[in-house]
Amino acid sequence: MRLPADLARPAYGSASLADVLPGAAAALGVPVVRDDLPADPLGLTAALGGARRVAVLLVDGLGASLVREHASLAPTLAALATPAGDLSAPCPSTTPVSLTTLGTGLPPGSHGVLGFVTIVPGQRSATGEDRTLDHVRWRDDPDPDVWQPRRSVFAQAADAGVEVTVAAPYAFAGSGLSRAAYRGARYSGTVGAGDLAAVVLQSLAAAPRTLVYGYTAELDLTGHVRGVDSAGWRAQLQLVDRLVEQVVDGLPDDAALLVTADHGMLDVPAGTRLDLDATPELTDGVRVLAGEPRARYLHAVPGAQADLLARWREVLGERAWVAGRDEAIASGVFGPVDDGVAGRIGDVVALARGTWAMTATEREPGPSRLVGYHGSLTAVELAIPLLAARGRALG
Repeated sequence: MRLPADLARPAYGSASLADVLPGAAAALGVPVVRDDLPADPLGLTAALGGARRVAVLLVDGLGASLVREHASLAPTLAALATPAGDLSAPCPSTTPVSLTTLGTGLPPGSHGVLGFVTIVPGQRSATGEDRTLDHVRWRDDPDPDVWQPRRSVFAQAADAGVEVTVAAPYAFAGSGLSRAAYRGARYSGTVGAGDLAAVVLQSLAAAPRTLVYGYTAELDLTGHVRGVDSAGWRAQLQLVDRLVEQVVDGLPDDAALLVTADHGMLDVPAGTRLDLDATPELTDGVRVLAGEPRARYLHAVPGAQADLLARWREVLGERAWVAGRDEAIASGVFGPVDDGVAGRIGDVVALARGTWAMTATEREPGPSRLVGYHGSLTAVELAIPLLAARGRALG
């Protein structure tokens, strides 16, 4: 089943978030292995010009279009080089999927973190219901090493003698998602933007050859709560720009900085919200509602898959791309999907088009009240920047 023209398949292995960390590690001389994908399709070995230290800073929610539209508020970001143009976020374009895609250098279908919330196939909760996993609230059940068993790029770099550090909020240290995405790196907890800049720079200087990953979440949170068309979001972007400026100004002479994101974001007005809890024809036959408002996974009661798919296609029409699991996998949006993780994808997959969102005001009251969303494959959600700065010795 083909995607509609306004949605795009992520460019895994050529120009995607999955290609950033492998390229950064390859630039440091690490022999990166990631299935049959090339180690450095972005050409970062040449672009970083012999760097011995590389920092990758991921700004949650910093879509490529948002950077361009607000260049006057973010002069440091606007002035950085673009070594490979815009990249693609993975599918769904949401943080847990993206962070694991970055850390492993693999598409979601290979590493198995396939949504914000997914079913845990074959498991039941204490109440006897099908169990789901919220990857942001995940700790140690399921075991992260089993749920996501693939070897990270961080581990490959460490094995090659590179000092590897993740600089991210203290609150995320030891979480299931951190273990799944960053396995093999030393986790250095941070307490704010200024501390993040300092820890990144200190970690870069800690050894002759270093790979440092930094993560900041506040821009995404502000966009969700206030919207990307808000004074709060614009003010937060200015703080992000100051963070990047501090890191650029402090780069060691033989170091390089890459700035990227996990997804973009768009505001969803009241007129393009479809409340599933108020639309019984869309929930009849649904055993588990998973995913998030712009990227839904529906698991059907036994025998209802075909009827559920037909009803969702009929009712949603042009508001979403709706496909069965096998069709969605065949479309390539997840990359190659390992047999062992396919069941985490819904029997029915619905990716929003335009500014539509499939909320659930009774079951998900918090997420349904947000202003800004992401998760689907529109250009504004999918396109992420790759920006670069180099130390003085690198020219």
